[in-house]
Amino acid sequence: MMPAHETYDVIVIGAGAGGMTAAAVAAAEGLRVLVIEKTAFVGGTTAWSGGMVWIPGNSKMKETGLSDSVTDAVQYLSSTVPEPANAGLRAAFLARGPEAVAWLEANTAVRLQPVKACPDYYPERLGATSGGRVLEPVAFDGTRLGKAFARLRPPLPEFTRFGGMMVNPLDIPHFRRAGKSLRSTLRAAWLVSAYALQRLRSPRGTTLHLGNALAARLYASLLARQVEILFSADVEDLSMQGDRVAGVVIRHGSRDRLIAARRGVVLATGGFSHDASLRKRFFPPAAGFVSATSTAGTGDGLRLAATAGAALNTEATSPAYWVPASLFRRADGSRGVFPHMVTDRAKPGVIAVNAAGRRFVNEALSYHEFVLAMLRDGNGKPDRPFHLICDRQFLWSYGLGRIKPFTRNVRRYVASGELIEAPDIERLAASIGVKPTALAATVANYNVDAKDGRDPEFGRGSTTYQRHLGDIGHKPNPCVAPILRAPFFAMRIHPADLGTAIGMRVDAQARVLREDGTPVAGLYACGNDMGSIMNGNYPGPGIMLGPALTFGYVAGRHLAEGRVIREMAKEQA
Repeated sequence: MMPAHETYDVIVIGAGAGGMTAAAVAAAEGLRVLVIEKTAFVGGTTAWSGGMVWIPGNSKMKETGLSDSVTDAVQYLSSTVPEPANAGLRAAFLARGPEAVAWLEANTAVRLQPVKACPDYYPERLGATSGGRVLEPVAFDGTRLGKAFARLRPPLPEFTRFGGMMVNPLDIPHFRRAGKSLRSTLRAAWLVSAYALQRLRSPRGTTLHLGNALAARLYASLLARQVEILFSADVEDLSMQGDRVAGVVIRHGSRDRLIAARRGVVLATGGFSHDASLRKRFFPPAAGFVSATSTAGTGDGLRLAATAGAALNTEATSPAYWVPASLFRRADGSRGVFPHMVTDRAKPGVIAVNAAGRRFVNEALSYHEFVLAMLRDGNGKPDRPFHLICDRQFLWSYGLGRIKPFTRNVRRYVASGELIEAPDIERLAASIGVKPTALAATVANYNVDAKDGRDPEFGRGSTTYQRHLGDIGHKPNPCVAPILRAPFFAMRIHPADLGTAIGMRVDAQARVLREDGTPVAGLYACGNDMGSIMNGNYPGPGIMLGPALTFGYVAGRHLAEGRVIREMAKEQA
């Protein structure tokens, strides 16, 4: 299938959150928009994500009685993103983020709600909040997409239940208490029944949550404006008229075709997480090659922009946003990557150990900080093994990796090597290549204070963020419990990325810049194609999607400015 027209006002390359936002805004402003997506689905990594959107000072906070201010946000960012680089972009983000949310809700199908109890990742810093800066997408009924539902990238199967049922995080406790609480039992039964009815007419559940709901809402916005989307298409090159980007060259079969863009091209291809050469160039050797992102992110946007003279923003403390991940094989033979974000590390009764069998980090820190500790350990040597260690009580209560709580039979995980089991700590150590005496001493030393809910070595459970991720019902410390009950288990974890932080230099209008700071006319970038405004730091949940939506919105509005000005001139005439 080829585009219906030879010329469009705007061409957006990439159908993730940033790209779809830019397309939805430009279309709502009356522009003819073409979206070019290299895969068969919209949604990108957003469709797999938690869908959190970090927007300080958003109006939703005030509506729910929470307070925030630009002053507080600036103060918080000054300590969590201390580098002066990109300060102007952060200021633009703080100024226009709330505006973007309000505009999207007024003009598209995007609906967001504040997460009242979701602390910033460094709650002890001045200007931090305990919740509200983070917005999450309101649940979405996938049947509203009609036949186009098949084009929405499904969530990772490891984050669904019963073969395709998405669950609101607020409902997870009900499943844990099913059979123990009448209210929870009824709630779980109703959810499962609703899912069963959905499966009668759909290959997966149609009640969408998290990032899948956000991607669906953006997709619905494009469909409502009749935005054309070209799937499974590769952009070969940018078309230039002098020093201005005037369109793209796409490959169709064995032929190339030029498609013109009157006003501009937006690059939103998802960064370069899956490009080996760029990873080798920018990532530390200890990072290896594990990514929790969509495989479509192979640096297409960066290479296209380079042909137009664009500059890279390499002023990043970290080249990527990090998460520890475990690896496994799915039934179909594909490799699975499970990001250990919030489900297990901070719960009471698990520790992380390095190749020497020693703890090296506060396990309840943010996933980004956790991996930074992995990368520092052992002077950054590649292929250095790390493991999570727990006992049978922990595995039953909280699960581990993709193994869900209350899993009665874990034999298949053990047989595949994903989960390592042993009757005592010494034999567990031998199974993971660690000195038995070293791991035994680590667990014993941890247990001495863990029995009383203390962790003098790393202070686990010492902040509101850490306690938020723990088990609130476990006393006295929701993050600390001893490891006592055989059998014992280990799971190997690897440094993995959630997205790249190095990308194109842009200005406050999302225009791509040259080395001399001048904009490349007609070229914009957002999402992970745009260099990190946080310089690779991770202040809170949703700091990739927050800027992606904001600068996607900024790009769409700026592309439409010329049309608005011309229409005003006609009216005045």
